[in-house]
Amino acid sequence: MKKRWILLVGIFITIALFIVTTPAMAAKYTIKIVHNANMADEDYDGAMVFKDFVESHSNGQIMVEIYPGTQLCGNARECMESIQAGILEVYITTIGGFSNLYPEAQVLDLPYMFRDDRTAECVFDGPYVEELRRDVLKKLKNVRLMVIGNTGGWRNFATVKKQIRTPDDVKGQKLRTINSDIQIEMVKLLGGNPTGIAWAEVYTSLATGVVEGSKNGITDIVGMKFHEHIKYMTLDGHAYMAALWMMNDNLFQSLPLDLRKVVVDGFINLRQVVRAYPKRRQISAYEEFKKSGGTIYVPTAAEKKMFQDAVAPMRKWFTDKYGTKALDQLNDHIKACERQIDAAYAIDTK
Repeated sequence: MKKRWILLVGIFITIALFIVTTPAMAAKYTIKIVHNANMADEDYDGAMVFKDFVESHSNGQIMVEIYPGTQLCGNARECMESIQAGILEVYITTIGGFSNLYPEAQVLDLPYMFRDDRTAECVFDGPYVEELRRDVLKKLKNVRLMVIGNTGGWRNFATVKKQIRTPDDVKGQKLRTINSDIQIEMVKLLGGNPTGIAWAEVYTSLATGVVEGSKNGITDIVGMKFHEHIKYMTLDGHAYMAALWMMNDNLFQSLPLDLRKVVVDGFINLRQVVRAYPKRRQISAYEEFKKSGGTIYVPTAAEKKMFQDAVAPMRKWFTDKYGTKALDQLNDHIKACERQIDAAYAIDTK
């Protein structure tokens, strides 16, 4: 009887090991995803949805590994170069990180380009992305733009001691910016003092007065505990926090057509998650911010126009450096989407 039980246990263990190891053993392709955020961020949630979709719909032919916190590369440039070299398969980058290698991408960070989420999502779901994909592949060999999502909502002014209501309130403020010419130029134009600080050092910089504010969305501010120091937010929405998901093109092209379709659909599912989660999470984030003593201010239409007018020279600054093509191209798609949305309003509001 004892031998019989031992035999049965052995059989069960063998079956269990077969079930656990078979998908990994059957995988013909591996996709390593690297992102900068932690596991509480929408980027991680999106990557998990991608992993689940791709692994299941490929019947285990593709294995997806996720590395949060930029585990396999040190900074955006290094990560992008790893995509080019085929060391990594997927990396998510913001405009700031991407512009180091493709400076024309800063057009997406020009202030007040998009009037709302619906407009931005219309543009980033349309032919604009395919046009951008072709240009990126031409200039950055082996880097394929898959989708443009969102990482944190919208950039807003967030300050420690002073509420920003008009452009005059920015004067003299030491504001943290990402390492992007366009972000630095915007703060300068408003009379502020842009200060480049690495993301991991922002909390300490706010605590010690190295900077007096930042330009982030509420979910990032609360998620990183910046609200322990930041007490004022101005919801001017000067930039949509676009997130570009890049893939190694050699791997993508090496996949059979049916698996390329699976990967494309996986990114579509990912895009839905990374756009929706910041909208959902900002509800509790704003509540947490207010509970900590924070004050939220929404500029009036007249005040917002003051900001728009103050930074209007940014467009000439951009075209002087990079030509008119990128801005004209984006403007055309924005106007087309605005017309489409306005036409839908005319029908839906009857």
